[in-house]
Amino acid sequence: MNRLISSVSPHFHTPRDTQKIMLDVIIALSPAAVASVILFGWRALLVIAVCVGTCVLSEFLFEKLCKRENTVSDLSAVVTGMILAFNLPVTIPVWQAMLGSVIAIIVVKQLFGGIGQNFANPAATARIIMLVAFSGEMTRWVNPSGFFTDMDAVSGATPLVAMTKGADVPSYLDMFLGNHGGSLGETCALALLLGGVYLLVRRVITWHAPVAFLGTVALMSLVCGKDVLGQLLSGGLLIAAIFMATDYASTPNTKWGKLVFGVGCGLITVLIRFWGNYPEGVSYSILIMNILTPYIAKLTRSKPLIGGVEQ
Repeated sequence: MNRLISSVSPHFHTPRDTQKIMLDVIIALSPAAVASVILFGWRALLVIAVCVGTCVLSEFLFEKLCKRENTVSDLSAVVTGMILAFNLPVTIPVWQAMLGSVIAIIVVKQLFGGIGQNFANPAATARIIMLVAFSGEMTRWVNPSGFFTDMDAVSGATPLVAMTKGADVPSYLDMFLGNHGGSLGETCALALLLGGVYLLVRRVITWHAPVAFLGTVALMSLVCGKDVLGQLLSGGLLIAAIFMATDYASTPNTKWGKLVFGVGCGLITVLIRFWGNYPEGVSYSILIMNILTPYIAKLTRSKPLIGGVEQ
């Protein structure tokens, strides 16, 4: 007779581990990386490489120092580095990009226990800290000018800044293709949408949080008489909705929880964009909703049925 083996959950196992999930996210981020290099030139590749390299090295050294199991091979540090780089302008000084990467990995991730234990999205939190510490450099935008052009030569404003100040706003086509000023990975909506479709097809993410996030911004923009399509295509909304509002560690894992999270992110983003002193609010919305995630998860968790009665 076979021995009966009992154990605590989980009882279902899948061949898809953290490394494979992170690899899918890296593949999904690749179109935005390629687009940033095409639009902003070789320095975009430098910023991405610096952020990724610093994140990986920070994780390796911190875990070595603390005598923890090395987790560099799970590729989560690579993903954090890429997302952080995509939230930075191409002109950011290298040492500031490195500092932001150290903050993301050590302060936000490792000090709270490592992957799966961090309460907030490392890239979003690091970006907010950098905005406070280096506001001038973090809001210095340039217009895309090609691979071989000196980035310091062509300054420009993001579509959100142009909308706020009543200046000329890029066309929808330019915003869709990324032909405007902004952070590395937020400009080309086409590249971000391609990455989002890939993650949905691979079932790495679900539609709940991104659709709730984008839908709330669209609805509130319509109600407030704003340019709905312009609001959706500009700023860091798409990268936040697709890659940051779907973070496994810092967002709810139930369907209703994801919907609530996305709606909350959308509302906070609109409040900051329309009535705040800062034209963009996605990073702040992600961080605030990350803090509320435990409460959302508790309120939306599934309740077991015992004897046909919901407990």
